[in-house]
Amino acid sequence: MNIPFLNRSEGSSLPTGVTRPTWVVLDIAGDYPALSPGNPLAALLNRQDTLEALGARLERLAHADWLHGVLLRFGQYGAGLSTSRSVRDLLSRLSIHKRTVAYLPTLSMPALLAASGAGQVVAPESAEVNVLGLGIEVTYLGEFLKKHGVSFENLRIREYKSALTRFSDDHMDPYNREQLTRLLESMEVTWVAEMGTARGVSEEAARGWLERPLSSAQAAREAGLIDRVAYEDELVGPATRPMSAVIDLLKPPTRRGKQAGRIAIVPVVGTIVTGKSQRNPLPLFGGVSAGSDTVVAALRRAGQDKATKAVVLYVDSGGGSALASDLIWREVKVLNEAGRPVVAVMGGVAASGGYYVLTHARHVIASPYTLTGSIGVVSGKPVLEEFNRRQGLNPEGVTRHEAGLAYSSARPFSAAQRELMERSIAEVYDRFTLRVADGRGLSQERVNELGRGRIWSGQDALEHGLIDELGDLHTGVQRACELSGLPYGSPTWTATPKNRGPLPEFAQEAADEAASLSVKAGLPGTGVLMWLDSDLRVK
Repeated sequence: MNIPFLNRSEGSSLPTGVTRPTWVVLDIAGDYPALSPGNPLAALLNRQDTLEALGARLERLAHADWLHGVLLRFGQYGAGLSTSRSVRDLLSRLSIHKRTVAYLPTLSMPALLAASGAGQVVAPESAEVNVLGLGIEVTYLGEFLKKHGVSFENLRIREYKSALTRFSDDHMDPYNREQLTRLLESMEVTWVAEMGTARGVSEEAARGWLERPLSSAQAAREAGLIDRVAYEDELVGPATRPMSAVIDLLKPPTRRGKQAGRIAIVPVVGTIVTGKSQRNPLPLFGGVSAGSDTVVAALRRAGQDKATKAVVLYVDSGGGSALASDLIWREVKVLNEAGRPVVAVMGGVAASGGYYVLTHARHVIASPYTLTGSIGVVSGKPVLEEFNRRQGLNPEGVTRHEAGLAYSSARPFSAAQRELMERSIAEVYDRFTLRVADGRGLSQERVNELGRGRIWSGQDALEHGLIDELGDLHTGVQRACELSGLPYGSPTWTATPKNRGPLPEFAQEAADEAASLSVKAGLPGTGVLMWLDSDLRVK
């Protein structure tokens, strides 16, 4: 990292009488996914900073007895509210040991939430102020697709389940508008309360930041949103150095005595699919997928590891395949019944199949900003009948049974096929609500009232009994220690499947990474889905 205004290189001498830097500048930038990739090759290729890595750096800074303070320089910060709350907590723990100053060129709701863990928040006079409230925008493709001869079959349970409506409809229906409005309301109420507490102002004053939007850094300071208006060069002294210049001076915290055991972390990140976890580079339905084979194998490895006393299941997924979700759920239940407690922690989203997999965890934790719930089921397909006619295409199928071509895109569902699909998703929904009722200690009737495909914030989910506690991965590891009788600070490890073939493990992982590039784009498997629309983003 280069800091031009310091006018000195990383290797230049410090002021006379100073042997080590007194302040360090640490960049805070990026999306901050929770965990580093589990396999060595993916970790080597990964260029994203993670919460795990940030926490490790901050812990080292906290224990550097020669260090007075840390300037946290927010750059291209792209994390959402759930992650920002975790960053805030990391900075709060650092602030116990060191002076901390957060420098924000852009004042946004997530960045301000993250920076509120620092002792002081500063912005330049020219800072961009974007504290305008939260919003969600969904682009509906139904009319566009029809113009091109494509329609979309959308079978769902029930009225709030909107995973496929952007493909089948041309506008937002009242049920979706209702649930999204409530979601935003809950998140804004939480943000106002947390920021009001952090800034030492009343909730009424904090609410005013959203109701009467601020337009400048000076106005933000006068309203109590930040502490000071200053430029970056005004915040550093001659004994300030960038993080890269002090790496060799920072020692990892030592763990004394014999370790009684460790905690395994098993991630479920991305669309839940059958088979192996993969990375799909394609744009529409691309991204990371959580394969049931990979997740189940990781859970089994954690269960077989004698040193592992508890498991933290980290879920950041909007669901996907109903089958894959059930296979992961089963392994979580088996681990718990075998006396290996599983604590589930939700990331930014743990909805539909992402909620299903954790219903039988011993303890469930979420951020108040998590998108969760969506207890519902959906199935459907694109119909290219008119498109094929326009293009002179004539798909013809041969089957001995009408249901055999139910998922053919050449024609809509027949009456018999539709009846079969509706019966199938009804059975899956009944099993879903039964799993939630059993795992959460609720009646199935109550789960149906909370379900019907409805999305909830983590805060609302806590009030409805769908989770146990508000927190993050740090909280989850602490609860896992408590349930297993381990002391706080016990080591953790990210569980991955054992070596799967004749190649050495590193080479096998390289082959898997290469193979993942050949994945086809599409919906997360055919059949019945427990899926939250991946296009849903709170801004």
